Amino acid sequence: MKIPLLDLAPVYRELHCDLDAAYHRVMDSGQFLLGRELAAFEEEYARSVGAAHCVGVANGLEALQLVLMARRLDPGDEVIVPAHGYIATWLAVTYAGARPVPCECDERTYNLDATRAAALITPRTKALLPIHLYGQCADMAALNALAARHGLFVLEDAAQSHGARTPDGASGALGHAAGISFYPSKNLGAFADAGAVTTNDAELAGKIRSLRNYGSRERYHHDAPGLNSRLDELSAAALRVKLPHLAAWNARRAALAARYLSQLAGVGDLVLPFVPAWAEPVWHLFVVRTAHRTALQQHLTAREIGTQIHYPIPPHLSGAYRDAGWKRGDFPVAEKLADEVLSLPISPHHTAEQIDTVCAAVRSFFDQR
Repeated sequence: MKIPLLDLAPVYRELHCDLDAAYHRVMDSGQFLLGRELAAFEEEYARSVGAAHCVGVANGLEALQLVLMARRLDPGDEVIVPAHGYIATWLAVTYAGARPVPCECDERTYNLDATRAAALITPRTKALLPIHLYGQCADMAALNALAARHGLFVLEDAAQSHGARTPDGASGALGHAAGISFYPSKNLGAFADAGAVTTNDAELAGKIRSLRNYGSRERYHHDAPGLNSRLDELSAAALRVKLPHLAAWNARRAALAARYLSQLAGVGDLVLPFVPAWAEPVWHLFVVRTAHRTALQQHLTAREIGTQIHYPIPPHLSGAYRDAGWKRGDFPVAEKLADEVLSLPISPHHTAEQIDTVCAAVRSFFDQR
């Protein structure tokens, strides 16, 4: 049985009638940017997360960047970011003209650690930028309390957590604003790059609507140097079709994650995902850790089981930040995770039988050691 890490084709097969109708609706309208589909999706997505405003943009990186641009950060201003995660979060800070300040993550959840972040705050610190990594929200209660004590802005990177919840609400409505990605592989994905910003701040939402459109509220009148970062009508229409299915798809992911957690408990040196009692993750990824990652990945590949490493190079060791002066050993937790994490197949369209097969293959690997 060939088991891919992710197969997006079944999504179209499940929804093809509605998706085809949405496509023809847009094509027949002749309007492809900043039209009715986008306005409707913004309203529907904002309502789904419990935010007052949603602004569709071109991708998740620019969603974060536009929020920070709207905050008018100055050169030398600092934004605390997780040391472990995708580099896009850091790049958003850099492109907005500020400096990313890496913070080691919580060693159980892999999310931004409020206690460690507190030690990094300086007079130049302007914001906290937690990632809800792998589909589980960061400890926003602790991070919001820390931000309130120091007068900091809180920007969620909610790219991987569509539908995830905490006792205080849903991902996308837990900070001052959130940057969201609808990259095709996300729990709620378009068929191309796409993103959005959610916020309860009407003034901030208005600024981002201008900045996403060349800094213009009225054609040919440009109030600020903005970007060309607009969520197109076709993507908005497709996302409108998919949004009502998100909760059911997340429930399927949770059922598969439960199978993994049950069948892989106590296997070898495998470290399974930790879920705090207050968290309701959506299992964007199912990430395990082992000191034998390379051998395990090879073992699974030989059995036609897809895996991936999220993420093999910590941002502080990437070429993009070579000039910042960080070196190996500066963030040992992030570096250890980069050396050990492995993502196993999980999606709404994987079957229980497939997950059982993956578990059996993982167990067989450790049985042989």
